[in-house]
Amino acid sequence: MNKPTRSIEWIVWSGLAVVILTIFGAYVASSLGKNHRPALPVLSRVPDFALTNQFGRVVTLADFRGQVWVADIIFTRCPRACAKMTREMSQLQSALPPNQPVKFLSLTADPEYDTPEVLSEYAKKFGAASERWQFLTGKKLDVYRLATKGLLLAVDEIKADERTSPNDLFLHSTHFVVVDKQGRIRGGFDGTEPSSQPKIVQSIQTLLREDEP
Repeated sequence: MNKPTRSIEWIVWSGLAVVILTIFGAYVASSLGKNHRPALPVLSRVPDFALTNQFGRVVTLADFRGQVWVADIIFTRCPRACAKMTREMSQLQSALPPNQPVKFLSLTADPEYDTPEVLSEYAKKFGAASERWQFLTGKKLDVYRLATKGLLLAVDEIKADERTSPNDLFLHSTHFVVVDKQGRIRGGFDGTEPSSQPKIVQSIQTLLREDEP
């Protein structure tokens, strides 16, 4: 595939994903500003998966059932937005009481390099609570399938002759996806913006209350 075609396909594909998540994020933010409890829209359902976390343990969708969770995709060698995203996720972790049924999931776009050992060190660097925040790796096909088909997070490898630096390896979404207790995506927010934090927290609190009478 030549460069122009590949670039155009990436822009169109990832652009659609970002537009969809941004629209739903705006809808969620607007709804949360109202006095009544909003019914957050259901965007899609996350399929089952089996990936390995930073401790070498297999994690599946069942590990998140009954929990509200926030997911993103990063990689440890990322020269751009990943560190900022992970700091924002860490801030989100700190903003939510540890006794609430809320978890966090970070997929790696670079599973061949980001082994459990590498992810464990990265997680420690950002103060990830081991019982709350999973950093997942595995076979590239499985990771990318969960990212793109399950979580609607765009990700693609950059060809060697298209890289602007040695670690400029992947293009990926910078959104945080909020998933409910039934494994359904209910919103997407810009993971690089501190202004997203209150909206994400409010959407999580809304989803935690959903099964209350």
